[in-house]
Amino acid sequence: MSSYVPFEGDAIVYCEGGFGNTYGKTAHGLVRFSRRYRVRAVIDSTLAGRDAGEVLDGEANGIPVVEGIADAMQAAQSSGAPATHLVFGLAPDGGKLPRFAREDLLAALHAGLNVDAGLHDFLSDDPGLVAAARESGVAIRDIRRGPPRNELHAFTGKIEDVTSKIIAVLGTDSAIGKRTTAVRLVEAFETAGIRSELIGTGQTSWLQGVRYSIVEDALVSDFMAGEIEHAVWSAWHEQHPDVIVLEGQGSLMNPAYPGGFEILAAGRPDVVILQHAPARREYDGFAGYPIHPLKKQIQVIELLSGKPVVAVTVNHEDLTSEGVRDACRAITRETGLPAFDVMSDGTDELVLALAPYLSGKR
Repeated sequence: MSSYVPFEGDAIVYCEGGFGNTYGKTAHGLVRFSRRYRVRAVIDSTLAGRDAGEVLDGEANGIPVVEGIADAMQAAQSSGAPATHLVFGLAPDGGKLPRFAREDLLAALHAGLNVDAGLHDFLSDDPGLVAAARESGVAIRDIRRGPPRNELHAFTGKIEDVTSKIIAVLGTDSAIGKRTTAVRLVEAFETAGIRSELIGTGQTSWLQGVRYSIVEDALVSDFMAGEIEHAVWSAWHEQHPDVIVLEGQGSLMNPAYPGGFEILAAGRPDVVILQHAPARREYDGFAGYPIHPLKKQIQVIELLSGKPVVAVTVNHEDLTSEGVRDACRAITRETGLPAFDVMSDGTDELVLALAPYLSGKR
């Protein structure tokens, strides 16, 4: 069973100044995993000459980080597949197009690349970019534009028909690794012979090619619960998986991105995994707003959903290997829950921890 859409092309990922920090989270997701594209190069002049996998995870993956559009196209050509797409991999605050990026997008369009972007500034509303795309015979896709309202779904209660076990991967902050953990978990289930589907809820999941994807940031709030319900129900109705994994957004207590409420209310998970960065003290991008304590966030999730948080997955940013182990032990002492760093140690132990919750009907 494939959880992903068909392959579309060979991509250059644009991440000028953001690769390796939280502004590059879309690029990070695509470099680590994508079925929609094969990623051939990453653009970030500040890290040019390095390997993208080594920058992110300390392990080379053969994707070069390069200076600009021309270098990226040459790198793609050298790899044996000319680039067909440029994917905008920056996630700037407010989804605004940085001024410096527009000229690079024009260059990409003039070079004959299709451009996909998940910004709130829609590129297809820019006359200059549209003209360049038309001249080159390529397309611009604004992933956050959202479907027409007559195609949106209201909540109906059909989620109660779903018999697959539903796991939500929520987080204590935004840009903390929820999507990556969800992807790794689905891969682990498939390896173990457990039929599973991933429900993507952000633009990066869509760009990665997750088949059942909604882009929450593009939705009118009245339809968000219905779209989550419909995506879960569709995955169950069409694929009959044993398990459905729901990607979280933001965090329940984040002052700027209080995501997760609709996922709990409409997605109705059976259990929750909570992603946490022990070394992070303040909400991402908002100095002066301390992250609420882990134990309190767990209590809030369980109070709202009536379902248990069964494990904590750790983002190891700013931690040594020993620091991660210490953090996992401290989390278990504080919460009584198992804690895992799936990026470094894999998902085997997490799958074992979930096993008691996967048997039987909902």
